[in-house]
Amino acid sequence: MKSNMIIVLFMALFLTGCTGTAISQTDQFPQPLVSVVNTPATGTPSAENPVEDVATAEWSTGPDPLQIEVMREQSYTSSPITIEQTLDAGTNYNRYLVSYVSEGYTIYALMTVPFGSPPDSGWPVIIFNHGYIHPPDYRTTENYVTYMDMLASSGYIVFKSDFRGHGNSEGPIVGGGYGSPGYTADVLNAIESLKNYEGADPDRFGMWGHSMGGQVTLRAMVVSQDIKAGVIWAGAIAPYPEIISQWSFGGQERDDDFLSNILPERNQSNDRTVQGWGQSFGGWVEEFTATYGTYEQNPDFWETISPNNYLADLSGPIQIHHGTADWMVPLTWSEEFTQEMDAVNMPYEFYIYDDDDHNISGNYREAMQRTVAFFNQYVKGN
Repeated sequence: MKSNMIIVLFMALFLTGCTGTAISQTDQFPQPLVSVVNTPATGTPSAENPVEDVATAEWSTGPDPLQIEVMREQSYTSSPITIEQTLDAGTNYNRYLVSYVSEGYTIYALMTVPFGSPPDSGWPVIIFNHGYIHPPDYRTTENYVTYMDMLASSGYIVFKSDFRGHGNSEGPIVGGGYGSPGYTADVLNAIESLKNYEGADPDRFGMWGHSMGGQVTLRAMVVSQDIKAGVIWAGAIAPYPEIISQWSFGGQERDDDFLSNILPERNQSNDRTVQGWGQSFGGWVEEFTATYGTYEQNPDFWETISPNNYLADLSGPIQIHHGTADWMVPLTWSEEFTQEMDAVNMPYEFYIYDDDDHNISGNYREAMQRTVAFFNQYVKGN
């Protein structure tokens, strides 16, 4: 049975990254604009397999490493979690700079572990997927630390990978998580490694993602069945044609137009962050269209790389948060996503924040409290 009810929430940072600025504990919660909770009836139908071997005269249909079915066939492997540096502890948890191996690359991560002895089964784990930050500007111990704190202090191991090419992580900078499976592979290999980490519960994983990290979260949850629940803030979770059109991928002239028209104030105040957007974030579009054609020319291929076409295979429920004043990711992307979830009878919670930004910074505390409550229910099993 579907039931709709009123609720809300909040969050923070993307292009400039979450810097860990403290949120005043005296801030008052604003009244919610709207929220929707969808609890589907039992007997969720099986996903229809959208992968079809439909060849066209001009364009390839794969296989391509980004196709969901191809990603499911890959092996994601465990490697030791190596503590590289012990950092200052949080309120009730230890912090470490660690490393592991993903597809032959050494990947670094910020990891928190609660104080004290773990439960008999081990601590539950939240894989934390950061949003797009121009890789030279990314800082492991600065970006998103406030968001990690709320989860870490709630009794979770929290693991934020520096995606390949970020920080000290090896590997190439890839298509912002959209044109390559690399970032998703990094977090799926992290899960396999954490399954063997002493003190971690191998059966209790959740995943949190912001913006681009929301797309990585969604992709991971239709590839792997290990993730009990996902939380997505201001997620880039639209089908590919909308992502490409909205962000004007596909050429430097269009990228400059995007920056000047969509980010006029930020282009002036955060110039270091937006430099190189087109080259590191959207250059994959030209490569894909040269091989596979546009969506209009070859929809069969594009549908096989989109996680939106596999929502009936999700490994768990999803909680979605979005502000109405988001200047980067349109609110309509989350609204349309819930319609797609309804169509396959999958469970979700949806919170909209009136006049809040891409980082949900005006409603951060309440959004994080709802996030923690969602993970407590579906990951901890409380």
